[in-house]
Amino acid sequence: MTKNEATRICLVRHGETTWNAEKRIQGQIDIGLNAAGLAQAQAAADWLAAGSAVTALYSSDLLRARQTAERIAHRLKLVPAFRPEFRERRYGFFEGLTYDESRARYPADYHAFETRDPDFVIPFGGESLLQLHTRVSGGLGQLAAAHEGETIIVVTHGGVLDIVNRLARGNPLSAPRDFLIPNAAINWLCVRGQQWILESWGQTEHLAGFGLDELP
Repeated sequence: MTKNEATRICLVRHGETTWNAEKRIQGQIDIGLNAAGLAQAQAAADWLAAGSAVTALYSSDLLRARQTAERIAHRLKLVPAFRPEFRERRYGFFEGLTYDESRARYPADYHAFETRDPDFVIPFGGESLLQLHTRVSGGLGQLAAAHEGETIIVVTHGGVLDIVNRLARGNPLSAPRDFLIPNAAINWLCVRGQQWILESWGQTEHLAGFGLDELP
């Protein structure tokens, strides 16, 4: 293996949950997949099993990600490693509310959230975008260094993938989102040293129907 050989990272958003369908903010509340989400997770697993050889599988330790990862693990004959650094963003007092309910109940805080103030820490245990960026970029950087020259999979969440896309494209955290993050979509990232390259984003051809993107 040569120095600074690239690591390819396949990032998979978890399958659909009932709260996704309701546009209810999950954050780190531990919601499992619904029937559609389980089918999506299996479809992603089947598609990945037919592709490039994968040496390791990592996942958020929240239930909806674990259930998705377990189906991938079974098809690829890998043992998933569950990592809290790939959990969804902590949304504080928005968790459990729909986006509309959050806007109505906490208008000033929701405005800061909706306009993507990178320093805004959501009250009652939430995270700022900057804090999430630090957590996610640090976790992925560690995996890229540990698996140099290999291909790995990370199962994670919409908020995490929002950070990854901006990280790879060099776009600011405050910029409006110009990309989709569907449930069970597949995204490919290449990391070589300090260089992050987005190979492909939002692949959904393995799904019977387009995955939900209920994120703001």
